[in-house]
Amino acid sequence: MNDRQTDRADRTDGTDQTDGTDRTGRGTVLVTGAAGGIGRFVVRALTGAGYRVVGADRERGAADDGCARFVTGDLADAATVTACFTAAAEEAGPAGLAGVVHLAAYPAPGIVAEDETLRANVLAAYLVFQEAGRRGVRRIVAASSASAVGLAWADRELHPVYVPVDEDHPDLTVDSYGLSKVMTEQAAAFTTRRWGTDTVLLRFPFVGAGARLRARLDEVHADPGGNSKELWGWLHTEDAARSVLAALTAELSGHHVVNICAPDSAALEPSLDLLSAYHPDTEVREGFGGHDTFFDTRRSRELLGFVPSRTWR
Repeated sequence: MNDRQTDRADRTDGTDQTDGTDRTGRGTVLVTGAAGGIGRFVVRALTGAGYRVVGADRERGAADDGCARFVTGDLADAATVTACFTAAAEEAGPAGLAGVVHLAAYPAPGIVAEDETLRANVLAAYLVFQEAGRRGVRRIVAASSASAVGLAWADRELHPVYVPVDEDHPDLTVDSYGLSKVMTEQAAAFTTRRWGTDTVLLRFPFVGAGARLRARLDEVHADPGGNSKELWGWLHTEDAARSVLAALTAELSGHHVVNICAPDSAALEPSLDLLSAYHPDTEVREGFGGHDTFFDTRRSRELLGFVPSRTWR
């Protein structure tokens, strides 16, 4: 899809139309994938924190009306990306963009062909990151995935080398979706080296709320083995949005990959029992037990100051 459309909202929110700033002075943020399951929550979180948001996605759909402007089009198309940044720059005015949040991607394998999953996800990230770098945007926050470890969508039996799985765990990917997330992280690191832009890549597990979350929990509780490749990870969508805000505002520099996950697993069984049953040869590192998540979240606490607030228990 190469057709592009911009939609400006009426100014009834107290913003200053001359310089793109708002009453709080937080500034303007471009959010790609703003109509998606996480994107809608991110838009609400950012506007609630005082940011003006310019949204972008293939279709507006049920995107939050809090967007000051919305651009529709394919983010893997360079002209669409330019249109997004042009619209965002117009909203920001002389202050410039306060940041870019890149969420636009196919969220799982099987939606399109493997090669298209890889092409679209990586190219969209590359184009958005490079345009942000060229324009001097100081901070990019983007969605990666726990799938970057390589377990979740593998077509064979794989096991983590150790738990909890941290951001430096060896890459085990054998699927194109997981590879697209690894390459997205690499594109972000390249952007930091090339332009000096701070980049924060958030590795999300399954993310859901309401009926979507309830359905996943029911599924895991009925058959914990069916979720063993995903290591029983989960995160409430509101916490995913809060983590984006934390990554956008944290005092940091450089390129960072950060696990974002609820502190407990999605399963009823104790974590060590799950490990013994489904990943018996995995090394258990100190401090792991109870119903702990299988993902190390120390970096999210120490670097971003972020701790999830929602649990299903």
